[in-house]
Amino acid sequence: MFLLRRIKFLLDITHNRDIMRRYVVVNGFDGALTMLGLIIGFIVSEADDLSVILSVCLGAAIALGMSGLSSAYISESAERKHALDKLEQAMISDLKESAHGDASRWVPLLTALVNGLSPLLISLLILSPIALSVAGVSLPFTPLSPLYSAIIIALLLIFLLGVFLGSIAQVSWLRSGLQTLFVAIVTVLLIYLIAGS
Repeated sequence: MFLLRRIKFLLDITHNRDIMRRYVVVNGFDGALTMLGLIIGFIVSEADDLSVILSVCLGAAIALGMSGLSSAYISESAERKHALDKLEQAMISDLKESAHGDASRWVPLLTALVNGLSPLLISLLILSPIALSVAGVSLPFTPLSPLYSAIIIALLLIFLLGVFLGSIAQVSWLRSGLQTLFVAIVTVLLIYLIAGS
């Protein structure tokens, strides 16, 4: 409980909560669209080896996660250090052992974790039907192939990310969800038009 309160406090003094929320949506959307694009590409190319498809998609998911983690950590560390330096100059004082010093060390790490885990976890959710099929677990609740089940999960998650954005912006959740879903459907159509021809 103390740890959660401390994290909330550090995010409040750095005003990073909004940034982290944006990272969840933006990078989650990237992860979902990337997985959707890969799966549609495999369908268009008529690939049928699910273990190969899973390996390729997992490789992309891990790369997205690592990219998000490292890029956010590097950029946020620089931003937090710059903000701390400016505050120290204004107060003519060393603040490295203060709450602001703690924030400059911990907030980049927290932001990087959110930035990296968001696309990775969303990608893993999308890939779950394929992974279960490769593991020999059949999905009795759906007559669809694992690839099409993964597409449905991807579209649902993209819609839910839009709903989340709508709730943040306090606009129609349905309209916001449909907007993100529209982007996903356009992506699918473009892949079919370009790669399927």
